Amino acid sequence: METFIFAVNAILPIILLIALGYGLRQIGFLDEAFLKKANAFVFKITLPALLFYNVYSIDSLSTLNWRVIGFILGVIGIIFLLGMLTVRYCTHDPRKKGVLLQCTFRSNYAIIGIPLAQMLGGAEAVAIAAVISAFSIPLYNILAVISLSIYVDEAKEKKTSGKQILIDICKNPLIIGVALGMICLIIRGFIPYDETAKTYAFTLKTHITFLHTAIKNLGSIASPLALIVLGGQFRFKAVKSLAKDIIIGTVWRLVLTPTIGLGSAILLSKYTSWIHFTTVDYPALIALFGTPVAVSSAIMAGAMGSDEELAGQLVVWTSLVSMMSLFVIIILFKGMELL
Repeated sequence: METFIFAVNAILPIILLIALGYGLRQIGFLDEAFLKKANAFVFKITLPALLFYNVYSIDSLSTLNWRVIGFILGVIGIIFLLGMLTVRYCTHDPRKKGVLLQCTFRSNYAIIGIPLAQMLGGAEAVAIAAVISAFSIPLYNILAVISLSIYVDEAKEKKTSGKQILIDICKNPLIIGVALGMICLIIRGFIPYDETAKTYAFTLKTHITFLHTAIKNLGSIASPLALIVLGGQFRFKAVKSLAKDIIIGTVWRLVLTPTIGLGSAILLSKYTSWIHFTTVDYPALIALFGTPVAVSSAIMAGAMGSDEELAGQLVVWTSLVSMMSLFVIIILFKGMELL
């Protein structure tokens, strides 16, 4: 019963916000125009602010566990390659290939993952999750741009332009947010540290408090607003014609990816001395590998000429089914005393 209550308390707040958005849309309180603007606001303003704040809040690059970072980036890369093999044989429509591919590796880490890590592991888990976001989210977005570009160009019978892919990567708001945070973090390393006061000679929080507070407040809006908007955008149309693709994407995102990511973490931690994960690390790993596909994946798919309808359906169905899959994962990890 204790494990059940723990899992419910971790997942139910997310469900309630999504349900609130869906309900408000059904009664006409939220309309399409608001949801579209709010989606853009989250993607271009609040999420970059949240990512900047999370990265800037890292104490120091010297404290990073590079083995954990290397493990995460390696697993994401492996999943990306396996996803490429899958889409090659599962669909002949180039506009669907990129959408399905990004569904295999790209989780809703910033919006659902980080709040979930906090619910599962508290402040220490959030700190780990923030560090992971500094590396995983840029990689997610770089691979997403590549995924959507190569197959759309295939449909247009044109060669993929490396220059254009690079431009698209550099213009991505989420990458910009993380990059600015990393730049500030690197600069902080050259600022004198006051051992008596246990702080740096200059920080945003201490010396430009109003800016630090504004960025923090913007970031705090991101997750609840994005979840409400996600609920408002739930659509159950076109399911029949896209059923096969929805099933493939959902199984990959919520079954195969967690199995590969979390399974390899448990095995490496148990049977090797190379790396060891603790009860503080696992909440962040569950958030990274177990959450549904990113909401921004549908926005990017539409902007880059891929199948936006399929991308939207995958956001909807992976979000819905993840409430069950995350529940199972949390109960299993709690039972194994890994949480």
